[in-house]
Amino acid sequence: MVKTCASQGSPKAAKVSDATDTTNNRFLFLFFCASAKIRENGQRHVGDNPPSEIRNRIIRNRVSQTRAYLELHLAVFLWGFTAILGDLIQLSALALVWWRVLITSISVLFLLRNGLTFRSMTRRNIGQYAIVGVLTALHWLAFYGAIKLSNASITLVCMATCAFFTSLIEPFLLRKKMNWRELLLGALIIPGMALIVQNVDVKMHLGIAVGLLSSLLAAIFSTLNKKWIDNAEPLPITFIEMSSAWLFLSAVLPFFFHAEPDAALLPSAKDFLLLLILSLLCTTLTWVLALRAMKHLTAFASNLTVNLEPVYGIFLAWLILGEEKELSPGFYGGVALILVVVFSYPYFNKTASKKPS
Repeated sequence: MVKTCASQGSPKAAKVSDATDTTNNRFLFLFFCASAKIRENGQRHVGDNPPSEIRNRIIRNRVSQTRAYLELHLAVFLWGFTAILGDLIQLSALALVWWRVLITSISVLFLLRNGLTFRSMTRRNIGQYAIVGVLTALHWLAFYGAIKLSNASITLVCMATCAFFTSLIEPFLLRKKMNWRELLLGALIIPGMALIVQNVDVKMHLGIAVGLLSSLLAAIFSTLNKKWIDNAEPLPITFIEMSSAWLFLSAVLPFFFHAEPDAALLPSAKDFLLLLILSLLCTTLTWVLALRAMKHLTAFASNLTVNLEPVYGIFLAWLILGEEKELSPGFYGGVALILVVVFSYPYFNKTASKKPS
């Protein structure tokens, strides 16, 4: 979640825009949780079954959980791999996002069985999801702009602050009491970010600022999705948000090409193939994998697995893009501090939920 402004003055101007969709991943993850909850409520009680069926069901559940872990890990790995694909695609950030939301919208449309779900939506619901779609587009533009101004690793670390921004935003948008424990835990990320800023080239500081803006936008649209997700099914919501993002970006394109007349919209054959992989494998397929996995995994296990995304992304950027040459040991010290906070978050929530109210 703007990108056009981020495309100027980049120290990596010769380098292609990177692509990771932490944010897309997070609002889709809310869909997975909601769908799993609906299915869970419709299941029969185990106590109503004979012992042999209970035993068979336990065995099937263990197999299903193992498969679910593997599928969710594959989905998270593919989310992290989008950074590499974005770096390889020789298009501007705006054009890359435009193609990605277009291809994703078409693929989701094929997954929809009929249009009855849309007919049951009110105009207010459609308008709400369209607003989230625009925020999603702004988030992606800021995210890719941050990568052009810095690199993939730095931007991924900036996205790890999303939990902190969410703890600030949720009480206002959802009208709930401020959770000071979450706020304090999120604030512990600040020393890690300070350590990162001190250990990167000053030319990348603007990229860090845009990356934090991207994280803030991700927190806003994720919270709005959480607020409005019960009004419709996940697939139609995804289609409305992706298509709204595409329409918004289509309206922005003329202004972008007026300012950047040499920029290209049509991808080469190689870029189009990479865009298909990015949209179909790293977006639509990951949605399906995570949705199936959420039927068998607890929220704690799912959150812990999703937190691996920046780890996968930074490792792949280090392995394939060689970004470790641009970063100092102090940077990775800040990364380690932030990851400790990120991974402690689900444990903190699990412990807090066990305490008597």
